[in-house]
Order: sequence, then structure tokens, then C-alpha cells
Amino acid sequence: MMERKCNLVFILGGARSGKSGFALERASACPGKKVYIATAQALDEEMKERIEKHQKERSSEWSCIEKPLQITGVIKSISDKCDVILLDCLTLWLSSMMLTDKNIESEIASFIDTLRNTHHTSHIFIVSNEVGSGIVPDNELSRRFRDWAGYLNQKVAKAADEVYLVTAGIPLKIK
Repeated sequence: MMERKCNLVFILGGARSGKSGFALERASACPGKKVYIATAQALDEEMKERIEKHQKERSSEWSCIEKPLQITGVIKSISDKCDVILLDCLTLWLSSMMLTDKNIESEIASFIDTLRNTHHTSHIFIVSNEVGSGIVPDNELSRRFRDWAGYLNQKVAKAADEVYLVTAGIPLKIK
């Protein structure tokens, strides 16, 4: 029996760049059971509206797991039970980790190891914000976030089979 080729696809972009829509379009085109891992938390009315908008964009073929922190464990537990995983988004996961006592470097290393070991059984699409193209933030927490996001994005991009940068709704394949 021939083994199917599964890909790890990483999609980056700025705020409102179209990255989530592009990821959903690409992932929806893959056949099989689909799982959406959402890292957002509805902590205020505006975020609740954003989450509802994303939910309406997905067809009924998608099941959803909402996990702001435990994404590594979720991927491990579902990768052999589904064909397509869409994780949206890494920078919200990072934000949640920064507000806890998590060892961020260790969590990222575990996440990357999980991606390398599981993307052979499922197509995995990962969405993240590109935050390093703007001005230097004026406070220490924001600078730490920007630096960790850059580090995380580099690690995922290195592990990925394909990497896209989405700007103004236009995806550009960079790997």
C-alpha cells in the first residue's frame, strides 16, 4: 500500500491580511476528516465577534477544538484520527503562554517536535501573525512578545514543507 504524502503548511501574515481565509481555503480542499484548533479566547465582546465570524466561515465538515494553551497535546491526540488539522493561531497561543508560568522555550521545542513526528499522518496547516515588520514596541512585554513570536515563527517555518506569506489577501509562497 502506498503511503500518502502529508504536508506541514505554515501561513504567516499581518493583521487582517487574509491569512486565516487562505489557510481555510487550502485546508478545506484536502479530503477527509477535518479538525480546527482554535487558540483564541473570547475575553471581550470584540474578540467574541471575531471568533463568531471565523466559525461562520467554516463549513459543517469541520469539527472544532478550542484550546488556548494545550495545542501540543491536542495535536498528538488527534493526528492519527483525522486527515486535516488547521491551527489558528500561534501568536494567540504564545500570548496565552506569556500570561502563565509556562517555560516558553520548552513549550515551543515540544510543539516543534510534535509537528515533526505527526505531520506524516495528517495535513497540518498553521496560521501565525508576522509581527516583526513594524516599529520596535515601546514596552518590555511587547518587545518580548515580538521576539518570542519571531523565534516561534522561525522554528515552525524551518519544520514546514511549505511556507506562505499573505499580504492584502495575496499569498506568496516563500518555501
